[in-house]
Amino acid sequence: MRNSTQSTTPAIKFKAGDFVLYRDPALFWTGQPGHTFVCRVQRAWTEGTYELVAVASGRFVHDASGDYMRLLPPVDAMRDIDTAPLNTDGAADDMTAAAIAWLALQHETANQRPPELPAQHG
Repeated sequence: MRNSTQSTTPAIKFKAGDFVLYRDPALFWTGQPGHTFVCRVQRAWTEGTYELVAVASGRFVHDASGDYMRLLPPVDAMRDIDTAPLNTDGAADDMTAAAIAWLALQHETANQRPPELPAQHG
């Protein structure tokens, strides 16, 4: 007989360095606040559990189940930069502080004089 239970999400293997949204099941199922937060994957174990570090607090989460994690793709984090209407007044108001900092860094880097080659002696 076939098992009719199907997962609602694809089986994703997370790797060290990935940013994920983690929902602490103990906090969630008991109705406590602060149950969902952004983490970075520190280690991935072969049995499908993970060691995470919460980005905001630095708190470690041991033996996190991948069932309670969702990948935070860079494309989503960078969407505000990619779609910002830079030619309008107040465009910066619609961007996050991180997006503005990134653009400022790009502007500074682009306006620096390229390094010169050392002079040949001889």
